[in-house]
Amino acid sequence: MPPCFNSLWMILEDGAVRWSQTLIPTLKEQPQGAEIPSHVLMLRAGLVAQLMAGAYTYLPLGLRALRKAEQIVREEMDRAGAIEVHMPALAPLELWQRTGRVEAFGNVLIQFQVKRGARQVALALNPTHEEVVTDLVARFVSSYRQLPITLYQIQTKFRNEERPRFGVLRTSEFLMKDAYSFDATLEGLNVSYQKMYDAYCRIFSRCGLSYLPVEAESGPIGGDASHEFMVPAENGEDRILHCGACSYAANLERAEVGQRPPAASPGTQQTLTKVDTPQAGSIEQVSRLLGCRAEQMIKTLIYLADGKPAAVLIRGDHEANENKIRRALGAQRVELAPPEVIRQVTGAPVGFAGPVGLPLELVADLDVANVANAVVGANEADQHYTGANAGRDYQIARYADLRNAIDGDPCPRCGGRMQLRAAIEVGHVFKLGTKYSEALAARFLDENEQQQLAIMGCYGIGVNRIVAALIETSHDTNGIIWPMTLAPYQVILSPLNMQQADVVQAAEELYNELNALGVEVLLDDRDQRPGVKFKDADLIGIPLRVVIGGRALAQGQLELKWRWQAEPSLLPRAGAGQAIARLVQQELAAANARAEA
Repeated sequence: MPPCFNSLWMILEDGAVRWSQTLIPTLKEQPQGAEIPSHVLMLRAGLVAQLMAGAYTYLPLGLRALRKAEQIVREEMDRAGAIEVHMPALAPLELWQRTGRVEAFGNVLIQFQVKRGARQVALALNPTHEEVVTDLVARFVSSYRQLPITLYQIQTKFRNEERPRFGVLRTSEFLMKDAYSFDATLEGLNVSYQKMYDAYCRIFSRCGLSYLPVEAESGPIGGDASHEFMVPAENGEDRILHCGACSYAANLERAEVGQRPPAASPGTQQTLTKVDTPQAGSIEQVSRLLGCRAEQMIKTLIYLADGKPAAVLIRGDHEANENKIRRALGAQRVELAPPEVIRQVTGAPVGFAGPVGLPLELVADLDVANVANAVVGANEADQHYTGANAGRDYQIARYADLRNAIDGDPCPRCGGRMQLRAAIEVGHVFKLGTKYSEALAARFLDENEQQQLAIMGCYGIGVNRIVAALIETSHDTNGIIWPMTLAPYQVILSPLNMQQADVVQAAEELYNELNALGVEVLLDDRDQRPGVKFKDADLIGIPLRVVIGGRALAQGQLELKWRWQAEPSLLPRAGAGQAIARLVQQELAAANARAEA
């Protein structure tokens, strides 16, 4: 059975509209290919229409919600002292070449050539605007007297996503607020960073999101602070660790692991024994062949740290964290060594490296200290050792926190137990330092007439993601539950019978009164059964539904129902417009109060 939908044209009247004169293509059936609630509901409620994988048209309801999120972002950016600009989506590829990010982005960067006269001009569609804004500041900011300055825009970005998915959460074209601060000193950067952090908290609170600021990995050139703003959600693509006892939160790349139990006495040390493990180069294969548990094994991972081989030991059931490893090794860059380097260093193919006799300094994760009589690679094809013990069979140069945290790990702040949660990233703030200002010559004269590099911070918000994350975490079996601040319309009027003159008259009068009072109102003037109207009202999620007709109207009353409440209430028809307007204002005021708390 094909999906049933309504599609009509829109005439917007100062925030009021009739359903029969707009485009709200609601769907009864689950859309094909939609995987998660926000994707399903944005399609079913007629907020978006998919043009192709990773590209969506925003329909009237979706566009209104998106513009509301955008306006909240703009208001809080302005309040924090940022200055709005609008930079091109196109940039000369040469800018990206100067910062080395053509290679860093790889296929994600959409680049192409256009013919201009006899020339071929190389261009890129910006996935982010560090290069463009730094070039701008390099041209026009030349003195410390012009600093600090924070520039922001709300602009379309483009990324060649190989696997667009989850509706508007992962697309090739998206709307982003990106801001960039330029300071003369590190102290100034700290002030700019805090202003943006505080603004983000207000933005997400006003948007009705339940969010967590989490410590994030800033990378080797990202400075000493980075935070992501995460919305815990069952279908989120990111993973965060959160301690409910002290509110510590960090993403998986950054999360520290708290105090581990002290190294236990190994007891009786077994004899180091070499055993055959033919074609068993993985933890799963070896544990199955030898009948041991993964936590009894130690992985020896060979990395290239700034191009030099390094050995890292991780317990068999844990995953290595390359950012922690990079910091522990004091390197700018680390990557797993290719097979030929592993064979050169260990004498064995991939999967059989081990610490015994390895001619490299050994750096081990803290949990390795508690693994006695371990199973390790023997640096020989199809061979492993059993009964391996640190101190006797190999020497650890130093221990450090080198692995990904897992659910139930101790909190590094209070020792409580951390919870591993899925989440959606909606914003990110981090300190860039001077990487881009150095590459693009963004210098200024200080008070001593000496040239200095501008110190940068970067602050991004996925505006589409605000809308999708809200829907993902605020819905029920009937549809979306909008907060008043993001709802496409604040009130929906549902006349029960459009063939009944007194019902139509009451609906028209209230519609006009609410419009005059500045209430955003949608009048469902379709000649449909009440059940159809109620289902659609719940699906699109307008906060306050006003039912007009039936016994209540005959008694001079209207029926009011908040989208998040189970039962309706009655309101006298006389003075209903003023009363409804007050309810709307109270909801908006409550949202603003939460943002200031």
